[in-house]
Amino acid sequence: MRGIRQHWPARGWAGLILVAVCWPLNWMLPGLRTSYLFFPLWLGYILAVDALVWRRTGSSLWTRSRRDFVLLFVISAPVWWLFELINLRTGNWEYLGRALFGPLRFDVLSTISFSTVIPAVFETAELMRGLSWAKPFASGPRVPATPWIFVGLFIVGVAMLSAMLVCPKIFYPFVWISVVFIFEPINYWASRPYFLNDLRQGDWRIVMSLALGALVCGLFWEMWNYYSFPKWIYHIPGLAFFHIFEMPLLGYGGYVPFALELYALKNFLWPGGPRLEVTELDEGV
Repeated sequence: MRGIRQHWPARGWAGLILVAVCWPLNWMLPGLRTSYLFFPLWLGYILAVDALVWRRTGSSLWTRSRRDFVLLFVISAPVWWLFELINLRTGNWEYLGRALFGPLRFDVLSTISFSTVIPAVFETAELMRGLSWAKPFASGPRVPATPWIFVGLFIVGVAMLSAMLVCPKIFYPFVWISVVFIFEPINYWASRPYFLNDLRQGDWRIVMSLALGALVCGLFWEMWNYYSFPKWIYHIPGLAFFHIFEMPLLGYGGYVPFALELYALKNFLWPGGPRLEVTELDEGV
């Protein structure tokens, strides 16, 4: 099987070409270049990572189901719009250049860009999970995910969300925690997939892979955003120091629970959708 996977697949070449072309153009062209180049740049990243996952493991989101691969883009946009809605209250980020668009045009272009969020994180998480470092996390501490634990998580999540909406300048970090605390119990009660089921067995690979995958994507998001236009900037009370690109250093910590929120929301909206997988071959990688 390894011999079959020695070649680099066509989608991988397409992805590398998209990144090589769109990255410099996104930084150097005048005008509103990012509004049109964000999607192909991140599509290139997603295709290249998918090809790398397949070459290492013999399985990937694309090869398991091209339909599901495409539908990840469809489900991604409304999931991110939820966070944009919350940001209307917290005001933690804004888009420079937004005033140059009409509302409909901006929303359509934004929706196209937002469609890459979940595929990028899931592809990178699957790459992380297929590496040898993830093996020890298959036998970690067991989390007692009892019915009362889910009740407690839900109550805490609702309390966090309420506090954030009432006092956003103080409790804005709860944006990146409350959603997963709310939807993980809902998924459990609705018999949908939930990652605490893996933690109950001591398997931390999904959690760790999602966290690291989101951090990797976060670095690319912030790096590619830095010389972009339009671009986002942050307003994070108390944390506006030691920036790496536009993001304050401590702000990168939000990417860890954000990945779990994406996974919980995907499981709620699309319980039969793609999950992170490891093939038997991965155990020898």
